Formats: sequence, C-alpha cells, structure tokens
Amino acid sequence: MQFSASLVWFRRDLRPFDHAALHHALATSRVVYCGFIFDNAILASLPRNDRRVAFIHRSVAALDRELGALGGCLLVRQGDAAEALPRLAAELGVEAVFTNEDYEPYAIARDTAVAQALHADGRRFLSYKDQVVFDGNEVLTQGGKPFSVFTPYKKAWLRRLDAEPWSVDLLDTAVNAARLATRPAGHRLPSLEDTGFRADAPLPAGLVPGPEGAAQAFDRFLDRIGDYAQARDFPALEGTSGLSVHLRFGTTSVRHLVRSARELIARGIGVEGARSWLSELIWREFYQAILLHHPQVVGHAFKPAYDAIRWETGPEADALFAAWCEGRTGYPLVDAAMAQLNQTGFMHNRLRMVTASFLTKDLGIDWRRGERYFALQLNDYELASNNGGWQWAASTGCDAQPWFRIFNPVTQSERFDPDGQFIRRYLPALRALDAKQIHAPWTARTPVGDYPERIVVHEEARQKTLERYDAIKQQGPGQA
Repeated sequence: MQFSASLVWFRRDLRPFDHAALHHALATSRVVYCGFIFDNAILASLPRNDRRVAFIHRSVAALDRELGALGGCLLVRQGDAAEALPRLAAELGVEAVFTNEDYEPYAIARDTAVAQALHADGRRFLSYKDQVVFDGNEVLTQGGKPFSVFTPYKKAWLRRLDAEPWSVDLLDTAVNAARLATRPAGHRLPSLEDTGFRADAPLPAGLVPGPEGAAQAFDRFLDRIGDYAQARDFPALEGTSGLSVHLRFGTTSVRHLVRSARELIARGIGVEGARSWLSELIWREFYQAILLHHPQVVGHAFKPAYDAIRWETGPEADALFAAWCEGRTGYPLVDAAMAQLNQTGFMHNRLRMVTASFLTKDLGIDWRRGERYFALQLNDYELASNNGGWQWAASTGCDAQPWFRIFNPVTQSERFDPDGQFIRRYLPALRALDAKQIHAPWTARTPVGDYPERIVVHEEARQKTLERYDAIKQQGPGQA
C-alpha cells in the first residue's frame, strides 16, 4: 500500500537509525512527517526536576538534529497523547500513522484509543516491532504457551534467532530519507520549562543523551566487553555496558546491539563477555514477555499464593523503609548503593539484587514499596524489568530464586567490593576503615563518626524471613 503522506510517531525510540516504523513509513509514503508528544498522562505525576524528563528532552532535541541532517525535522506537541496525536495527524492531513509497538499496559490502552480515533477519521494506524527482537508471542513453548522460566526461554530465543537471523537485519532509513517532510518556517522545539519541568533538571555526569550518547557508550563498552562476564558483578568497576537508559528510551537499536554481539562471537572476539551480555539482553525480552502475558504482575505476585505474605507494616516498618530509601541501614554496601541511586539515578545491577533482597528479606517490607521507589529514581526505569527484578528478589515471581536463599549483605560486600572501593566512593564517613571492617563497621574498635548503627541483625532477620515464607509453603502443594 502506498500513502501520499504519513506521520511517524516517536515514543521510546528516539533515533532515526535502524528504526522500524520510520523504515516502513519511508518505504510506503511520498511524504513522511515525524512527531513526538510529551504525554501529560505520564508526566503529570513526576517531580519537576525529574532526570528522565531532562534526558528525554535532550534526546528529542538530538533526534530533531539528526532528522534535520537527513532533510526532515521533528514536530513536538504536548498534551494527552490519545488526543494530541490524532489532532496532529489531522493538522498534517496524513493518511496513516506509523509507530513502534509498546507492551506496557498503559501504552496498550493509549494506542488502542489512538487507533480508534484515527480510524474514525479515516486514517490508518500501523505499528511495528522495534524495542525487542522477538515479542512475547514469538518465543513460546512447543505447546504454544508462554514461558515462565528464563533458561528454557533463552534456549528457545536463541534457536529462533539462529533460524531467523534476518530478525536483526538493519532496517535502513537513509535510503529513502529524501521523502522526509522538510522543516517548516518557524519550527522550534519547546524548552524543558515549556513542558512544565525545571530547566536545571540534572543529568548524571557522563550520561550523554540521544543517539550520539548511545554510540559513545557502546564504543566504550566494546573496548572492555571481553571482561564483562566477570567485571559486571563488581560495582567499583566500569563493568556494565552503560546502555540500559539508551535501551529504555530507544536512543539505540536492540537489533544493532544483538547484531554486534553475534558478530563478536562469530569472530572469536570477547566471546565469553559477548555471550554473557547477550544473555542480559534476552532477560530484558523475557520480562517484556512476562508483562505482556501476565499483566496482573503489576501490583500482584506472579505466584498468587505469595500475595498472602504478611509483610511488616505500621510506623516501625515505615521508619525502616525510610532508612532504606535514604541509605541509613548501617550496612555499608546497601547504603552506598542507595546513595548511588539517589545521587545519580543509576544503580549497579548486582546492587539492585542486594538492596531488594535486604528490603524484602532483612526488613520484611513489601517488594511493591521498593519497586515504586526504584520506579521514581531509576534513569533506566522500565516497568517489565523493574517488576521482574523485584519479584525475583522477593521470590514471588517467575523463575524466582528459592525463597530460602537470602543475600547476606556483609558477604555480598566482601565478595563484590572486597577493598571497599565502591563503599568509600559513596560513604566518606567509612573511608578510614580497613578492608575488613568497612563491610561491617559495627566490628570496629572505635566509633565510626556519624555512620548509623545497623537497623537490623541479619542473622535474626533471616530467621524471621524463613518463618514468613514457610507459612506460605505450609498452605499446601501447588500454592507456592
């Protein structure tokens, strides 16, 4: 089908490179407009200095520049997307709107409303797979059902990619770029203040927005990808890819990342690290599939029996939760991790597991409270991965760790920050402690400045957690 004019609606795919919807629009339309909506339904509840909105705003500006280099531009509006997008389509007189699929419950409902409004006006709504290599309906068991355990899902995902290597082929957008609508007179992007947010909203040092920032981060990571399998667990090192926020907002292409990993493996370069990193990309798609097939995980345990866990509540629990949020637990690795999150909007993946385990299994506090706090703070917040990670740590989710496996915050610290380098970076009060005492400052012979006493004794908390989960297990076979 050919269209005289179409509109590409950018959302969490802020790049022109290897972009599915843009590729298909350019291939089937004489003129292609590009648009972005600052969606008030999402923005209304966020703090006015939200780091992620600052990142999005600067990435939108970068996308406009890159489209400009191709001969086009980005038309930016603000409002309820379900109303603003059809209005923009009518203003431009397009026959079709092209966009990339989003699998979160709000996005599905929004896109349904947009599609209905467009169809009522006689316009087409066409969506394409872009933020994943395989969506939740493409990797299924032999019985045609969704997977609920990661390892068999990963094996099936890799088998499908081996059988369909074209799934990660480049979707070229440059070849038909001459069809992009030219920049109209007076074109300007709204400022961050125009969108209702503070102009001085911070970005963490070193985080460069937009496709250029994603490319820089990827180039740096390729230089050390061979060490990834080991280095990724040590928060003091630059061991992770640094690409999670770029994946979240689509300033890079997941197809490009998977292509690159497979090419490295095929060439025998950094094979162990590339395979480990590819596995993490598959984890992301696994959690997307879980959310698609089990939307009830938003607010409920994947395993229904675990909704009956009796979490700690009341003023004392609230005080413990506040201490966790503010990094005042008395356990240095936990506190340093929370300081990193609060100061930068980033938390190392190993530390996400440690802090989540501490909240749920040392403090006995409902995982949903921690999930909401991370959702507010993380630059790379993604509903599916955040929910999946918290339910994994709380042993309420799919493919969960056994409920009786409880991270010891001291041994985790000794193993993954052995010299206390990461702890010292974020907890200056502990810098004078030696490499042994820094993991458990209550063992120091002299008081440690104003660093707080531990708010719970891990060994005692562990026993309470075993009892808490055992009560669920005793409900009977198949209940937990």
